[in-house]
Amino acid sequence: MSVFARASEVLVLSLALTLGGGAGAAQTAPPARVVSMNLCTDQLALMLAAPGQLVSVSYLAHDGAVAPLRAAARALPANRGLAEEIYLLQPDLVLAGRYSTVATVAMLERLGLPVIRFEPENSLDDIEDALTRMGAALGREARARALIADFRADRARLEEHLRQARAEADGPRAVLYSARGWTGGSQTLAGDILRAAGLRNLADELGLAWGGMVALESLLMADPDRLILGQPGRSPEGWSEARALLHHPALRHSRAYRAGVATNDRDWVCGTPFVLDAVARLIDETAP
Repeated sequence: MSVFARASEVLVLSLALTLGGGAGAAQTAPPARVVSMNLCTDQLALMLAAPGQLVSVSYLAHDGAVAPLRAAARALPANRGLAEEIYLLQPDLVLAGRYSTVATVAMLERLGLPVIRFEPENSLDDIEDALTRMGAALGREARARALIADFRADRARLEEHLRQARAEADGPRAVLYSARGWTGGSQTLAGDILRAAGLRNLADELGLAWGGMVALESLLMADPDRLILGQPGRSPEGWSEARALLHHPALRHSRAYRAGVATNDRDWVCGTPFVLDAVARLIDETAP
């Protein structure tokens, strides 16, 4: 353990003694003070929580580039996933992702705070499971069931829209191309968004069902029909080296680029009902 981590733990333990210890008692009623420290649990909790139940979200939830519910999130204090700040909020439930700050989660659990970890969603089907689990965690099962019913109805309408848009033709061969050449295959949420839009995923042809890096030369030789770019642009500090590949002249002169480029945006980031908006745009943007 680093010196910083040890100092941080000592500080949090001191806070615990000052505030009277952790909230280790079993929860028999819905949690009244919930803190989320992960962008995707932020979105699920913002959709499901009762008024006043959610008391803090991760700082990423305030970023409109990645968070669909930015406006609602900005009404709440943001946290950076530090054990000290989360403990001082005195939550009776902490929501984390599977890969959220491991040291923070472990420290909070040692202090007796209930923490629920959520797995990342890898498909549209997983979204229903995530809503169900979040509804149960917050004591908002009825709200979760209503959102799931709406999600199923919207998904059915999209499937009908897809049938009309594609008719009998096979969907175009498409590739999702993001910073540093990353692509998502069929076993990822992004890949399932492509599938739901009736597109054939080039990543699967390249043996990247779980995603991976694709050299620009390999992409150009594969000659996809359509290109879905990760959000091109600049980092807050200036030009982003990671995204420079998305501006490469060879890519911009490719057949797929000339056919019209779609862009993955904040609706793609987390497994929430907002992914259906991404599917709908893809269907329309890649229709024959």
